[in-house]
Amino acid sequence: MEKLLLLGDEAIAQGAIDGGMSGIYAYPGTPSTEIMEFVHGSKIAEDLNIHRLWSANEKTAMESALGMSYAGKRSMVCFKHVGLNVAADAFVNASITGVNGGVIVVSADDPSMHSSQNEQDSRFYAKFTMIPILEPSNQQEAYDMAYYGFELSEKLNVPVMLRITTRLAHSRAGVQRKEMKKQNQLKLPSDPRQFVLLPAIARKNYKKLIGMQPAMEVESEKSPFNQYIDGADKKLGIIAAGLAFNYLMENYVDGKNPHPILKLSQYPLPEKQVAKLYNQCDAILILEDGAPLIEEMLRGFLNLGKPIHGRLDGTVPRDGELDPNVVAKALGMEVHEGQVVPEVVKNRPPSLCQGCGHRDVFEELNEVLLDYGTGRVFSDIGCYTLAALPPFNSINSCVDMGASITMAIGAADAGLVPAVSVIGDSTFTHSGMTGLLDAVNKNSPITVIISDNSTTGMTGGQTSAAHGRIYEICKGLGVDPEHLITMIPLKKHHEENVKILRRELEYKGLSVLIPQRECIQTFARRKKSEKNESNE
Repeated sequence: MEKLLLLGDEAIAQGAIDGGMSGIYAYPGTPSTEIMEFVHGSKIAEDLNIHRLWSANEKTAMESALGMSYAGKRSMVCFKHVGLNVAADAFVNASITGVNGGVIVVSADDPSMHSSQNEQDSRFYAKFTMIPILEPSNQQEAYDMAYYGFELSEKLNVPVMLRITTRLAHSRAGVQRKEMKKQNQLKLPSDPRQFVLLPAIARKNYKKLIGMQPAMEVESEKSPFNQYIDGADKKLGIIAAGLAFNYLMENYVDGKNPHPILKLSQYPLPEKQVAKLYNQCDAILILEDGAPLIEEMLRGFLNLGKPIHGRLDGTVPRDGELDPNVVAKALGMEVHEGQVVPEVVKNRPPSLCQGCGHRDVFEELNEVLLDYGTGRVFSDIGCYTLAALPPFNSINSCVDMGASITMAIGAADAGLVPAVSVIGDSTFTHSGMTGLLDAVNKNSPITVIISDNSTTGMTGGQTSAAHGRIYEICKGLGVDPEHLITMIPLKKHHEENVKILRRELEYKGLSVLIPQRECIQTFARRKKSEKNESNE
């Protein structure tokens, strides 16, 4: 394969293209911008029909990448370190949903704040979410990690962070390309509820994430990117992370450092290699471009050789909340838990209220989708999320606020057409409008259903931020009026609404349907209040 002279950003872009990427989602921000720009200008990416349009913000980019992953294809999302703050809602939850197609999250940090308002270290986010980090020491590794990251993501069933810094992003070196991989085929998740983060499902997924930690540690221990280099002078051992390894070796003209070195470019920390260095040397020097993440982990807090107990060693459970019994067990006290309460009555999960307009929406949608099959409905956070459960079994995702539209965009970009988004009126104004703007700019072949019950029903019936203005907002965002339709979700309009749904799902562009019917709970309270006022 050919050898190219590339920026670190460009090496990542080329590595992802060669690694089987089907879509890249990003918001511009130095020092990450050139990744997307390289893909924009790539003839290979054009020929492969790789999706490569800018997103409205980092959050929508992260969610769209997750939507493409849902559809089984490999996606990359790119932003600078502060953009990760905007994407954090989806990013954190994505470690709990896991992935279907591989996902690489490129976060470009800016130590010394060359063009940024802070120099936060993205590795803390990845450590917090318990996912692997790849941190290249040069442009060739940047390419290799992008090429390899999709495979690692799919193997461990989590997104993978590719963390770079400004100097690597904007310096050039020769990069040897590898054989191009084919893009994944369209494939829905084997677990139809993997991406539905209702609490009962999320708790199970979180346990799976915790259970995957040993496998991630094994991958780090055997990673070719982590290298233990022995040295004769064991008065000092050096841990050099990512680009810091280059800085270290530049101080030795002959390339021979007298001290043992652990070159660290894949996390979680390879504990066996760290322990080997620690045990062999009198002192440790840690070189890392950013915050003292590794240093804090090695130093610990009051870690002076005495045992430290807690969640990490199992003294306290790793997941779940504390209670007096958990604390008592940790203290070695005897605990009286009493007898197990027998299951006399089967648990009854929550359900949509009788008379709720969302019920009619999902009955109509289910009827139309019989022609297309399951696995096409992306939902959001609100009362309507309950349609994931019987008797409707209608929705296939609930990740974070606003993700229904952007995940549908990503799935459609991957080839899942038609794709349907269901979002409530209050969630739409919270986080859905930017996603709809992406859909307008791309004329995405999705059908967005804004189920408008004129309230924030899930949290007690607060006034919706755009009460009575949803249609005008959508029109103002650029939705074609011919495909912007209001509906009344009542039984007497069932056949008419089914006809509208069927027609709009067949349309190969963006359509927005707004079923409008007041929440049955707020309706009852309003009528009661009006009656009381009339009696006064």
